[in-house]
Amino acid sequence: MLVKILIFFFLITNSFSSGFPYYYYDIKSSKLQKKEFFKIILPLVERSDAKVRKERRLVKNFFENAGKNSFREIDEISLARLIGLYKKYKIHNLFDKHEYLKKIDVVPISLAIAQAATESGWGKSRFVLEANNIFGEWTYSGKGIVPVDRAEGKTHTLRIFKTLQGSVNSYVLNLNRHKAYKNFRTKRENARKKGIVYNGLMAAKTMLNYSQRRGKYVRILKNIIKSNNLLYYDRL
Repeated sequence: MLVKILIFFFLITNSFSSGFPYYYYDIKSSKLQKKEFFKIILPLVERSDAKVRKERRLVKNFFENAGKNSFREIDEISLARLIGLYKKYKIHNLFDKHEYLKKIDVVPISLAIAQAATESGWGKSRFVLEANNIFGEWTYSGKGIVPVDRAEGKTHTLRIFKTLQGSVNSYVLNLNRHKAYKNFRTKRENARKKGIVYNGLMAAKTMLNYSQRRGKYVRILKNIIKSNNLLYYDRL
């Protein structure tokens, strides 16, 4: 009942739609609600990963074409796109192909779903209902929602997203460029070199810095992945 009241309140006070589809909160069975949660999150993650794959292809095409002419003749449009990715992913050297490919890669679907479930309380957290913030992302911009349990002296707030897709896109970008997830990217790159599928269980081990719960958080993610057979999505 409380969740329904919150949904109604934010519908009349926010200028954008927030939270999961309304029918989701009416599902009584926790088992069925879990299945619906996966159905809602899965396409969001797939779209984010598809966008990353496209960016990765742009990088490969740029260096392949530029290399043919020893970088003497570079297409201006392709260069502009590369510069955009250089800024977006915080690349240190504009022409460091290795760094682009290490950062611009997909996030295991099972990991994303498990973190979405954990961080959002299966879509029922205040931050999802108010701000479409599925993954508990912080901001220091001053424009956000103040966490109830924020420690004295802290200034961070929870980011506000216009859509759930925006939250997923930001999460994927966060894992791909933030220094806290360098190990995540290294393990992913190593798996790719070996021709191994980098699945959620492997990736979960690198998420120590995502939560103050550290090891306990990793165990929670692994349990969600295993108990809900989420590795299935990584094998697709």
